[in-house]
Amino acid sequence: MKLDAFPYVLDANDNREPEIKPFWQSNRAAIDRALLEHGAILLKNFSVDSILKFDDFMGNASVKLANYIDGNSPRLKLTGGVYTSTEYPADAPISLHNELSYSEIWPARLYFCCVTPAHTGGSTTIANSRSILKNLPPEIVKIYEEKGVIYVRNLRSDAGVGVGKSWQQTFETTRQGDVETYCGDRNIRYKWTSGGGLRLVQVRPAIAIHPETGEKVWFNQADQFHPSTNPPEVYEALQELYGDDPFGMPQYSCFGDGSPISANILDEVRATLEQHEVAFSWMRGDLMVIDNMLTAHGRSPYSGERKILVSMSM
Repeated sequence: MKLDAFPYVLDANDNREPEIKPFWQSNRAAIDRALLEHGAILLKNFSVDSILKFDDFMGNASVKLANYIDGNSPRLKLTGGVYTSTEYPADAPISLHNELSYSEIWPARLYFCCVTPAHTGGSTTIANSRSILKNLPPEIVKIYEEKGVIYVRNLRSDAGVGVGKSWQQTFETTRQGDVETYCGDRNIRYKWTSGGGLRLVQVRPAIAIHPETGEKVWFNQADQFHPSTNPPEVYEALQELYGDDPFGMPQYSCFGDGSPISANILDEVRATLEQHEVAFSWMRGDLMVIDNMLTAHGRSPYSGERKILVSMSM
């Protein structure tokens, strides 16, 4: 095994212990070290191939599970700590990102489990956040580091019309007071809008320092929140509708001082992300753990049924 393997692979067939729970407990320290070094670990042939088995593993993994409150991606909550992976159309790719990097609080680790691999495609793509930062042009890094990023989301109400998740789905509550308390505790600017919708504005750094390794990492979703991430015809329609009020778009990003992020900068960022993207084919029972700060993740388009589960820990 190469030391720079990404993801780093641990195979039950190479170990005396074929069961995931005792293997995890016996090798926890080594797994933690490998995760900090490589950023992603793929565990194969441990037969974690159902909701029950994955939920049981997470319940015994000695980690503090995180919920997905304030999460931007559409997903279904299956048990207390298990969700489906992002419920986007199969033919649409999901760009690389670090989960909840637009929030003050984000999960430290993500755990993915393959119950049903896609017929074709459907890889969970990953990229090294340290390498991304090192390979971006210094002048672009400087701008992001100095200015940070503003993230804007306009959430519909369950009772209203619109695209994307409702605020009730996003915050897992039907009470506005719960949302207001949550936002107040996490420095999220909010505004209730016509039709019972909710506008959220979050100002965040674009680059973070990993608490254990001390390394700087590329840690933001500015390119994913920017409307130019949509197909050209959708982007043009959004510009026509919201040209005078970009904060009114379903989601939007700009620099922390309110200035727009230029197309040239976004193109450079996306090209660098693509350059570092790694894809592998899921097999039933695969389990992958990633350090959310050290590794960005996404999804390639697919055909056929696909069921990937995810849990998060603090």
